Amino acid sequence: MDIGGCGLGERRAALESARDALRDFVSVLGSASGSELIELMGLVDEVAAGAGAARAVLTVEAVGRGEVAPGEAHAWVREHAPSLRQGGAGDLAKLACRVAPKGALWRGQGEGLGPDPASALGVLWAGVVLGDVGPQLASAAMREMNRLEPFLAGEDVRATVMQGLLALGVPWGPATVRSLRPAMLAKYGAQGAFDDLQERLGKAAKLSSPFVASGDLTQYELWMTPEQAAVLEAAIGPLSAPRPNEETGERDLRGAGQRRVEALSDVCARFAAADADDKGGSEGAAGSGVALHLSMDLKDLLDATGSGEVVGSTATGAMLSPSVVRRLACSAALIPHVLGTAGEVLDVGRVERLFNRAQRRALLRRDRGCTYPGCTAPAGWAKAHHVVHWIDGGLTDLDNAALLCQRHHTLVHDRRYVADVLVTPDDTGRYVVWDRTEGSYDRYLERLRAERSVADPQPLSPEQLTQLLAAIQAEDDPDERHWARVELELYQHDNDLWHEGLAEHSDCVDHAG
Repeated sequence: MDIGGCGLGERRAALESARDALRDFVSVLGSASGSELIELMGLVDEVAAGAGAARAVLTVEAVGRGEVAPGEAHAWVREHAPSLRQGGAGDLAKLACRVAPKGALWRGQGEGLGPDPASALGVLWAGVVLGDVGPQLASAAMREMNRLEPFLAGEDVRATVMQGLLALGVPWGPATVRSLRPAMLAKYGAQGAFDDLQERLGKAAKLSSPFVASGDLTQYELWMTPEQAAVLEAAIGPLSAPRPNEETGERDLRGAGQRRVEALSDVCARFAAADADDKGGSEGAAGSGVALHLSMDLKDLLDATGSGEVVGSTATGAMLSPSVVRRLACSAALIPHVLGTAGEVLDVGRVERLFNRAQRRALLRRDRGCTYPGCTAPAGWAKAHHVVHWIDGGLTDLDNAALLCQRHHTLVHDRRYVADVLVTPDDTGRYVVWDRTEGSYDRYLERLRAERSVADPQPLSPEQLTQLLAAIQAEDDPDERHWARVELELYQHDNDLWHEGLAEHSDCVDHAG
């Protein structure tokens, strides 16, 4: 029924009818068609918006009349609108106190209820009455308006600014209102207001110290100015895009967050490496840029067991798995610390395994970029990887080196890939050919160790040691003495039994020498 001209009694009866119609609404929906469900959803939403507007008007009326003291408005709303106990009662109370600050005096300002329609508050109130602006959005808009007002060019722009805040807030919610502050100051702010804002933001920008939960991710909190954020995004944006491999058909399964943090790590590592080169770091550290102090048992590292602990930085206490330490050993300056039985530091080692500056330059010329098939990462973003890992006895020379970007460096280690480094390029111009069969590195390492075991001398037994020492003492055959002495020298640095046998036969050896 049309109640446009009806009084309070008729409207109350209509509200009671609407309330009754919505009770047990679910019991009748089974007979509704799909199109009817859509129609009903829109109708119920209009009723809810209207009810919200009416609730705001009622609260303002109560506060404006003095029926409710401003300090009691929140409790009044919670008592008489119990559905808002779950949230929204405080925002509604704030709105009522702001719209009706002078009691009933506001009633003479134009038609109906509320402040001057030409004011910023009037613009806000008009949206509330129509049901477009809820209490939460109204509260956020008023809060942001209070922050902006001292910096605006004049009072005549305040209503326009409020319209702009609501234009974004109505479709996207209260959280978006804050994001308009720079744009509003840039367009409607007083002279220099926007510059002042940028300066204040610069003083508030900060990067927290790392927080590490035991065995978990390391957490940072970062606040940046728009300028700093723009620079950061310009640096990591191109690097954080999904990178499917057209040549191999591999999909980029990394999430957006993982891609961004890896891009940031790449940027930092690249800068650190360039800075180290510019400062003329040691030959061993050239091109690494990062010196990582680790505490880890050597046997654990060799056996790929246990863990390594970061020491000597703000990241102290972070635990790294053996596979991660092995991967870092390709390009980060891992500095060994020799500890005594009581844990005291006896000696701090030096970096000796990294590719030097000349080798890295040769790799840049040879590989041109990341050597992983299908990767287009430039050489400047790649690291020198030991094809046979340094920890497994791989040499730090060009025949055992390949450039890899951070992403594929991790992938090569995780999937245990091996590469063949060619003396001359293949038909595609590549010097490095990767075997992308998972575990190919481990199979290659087994073959390599088997080949080495054949070439290397077998362990010297006590019986062999006795025979060699006896041959050295033989006076009737000079040739036999000579070759026995040569063979013994082959073992003396590699076999513990030599040292034990030497102690037992020291007199014989001295005499033979």
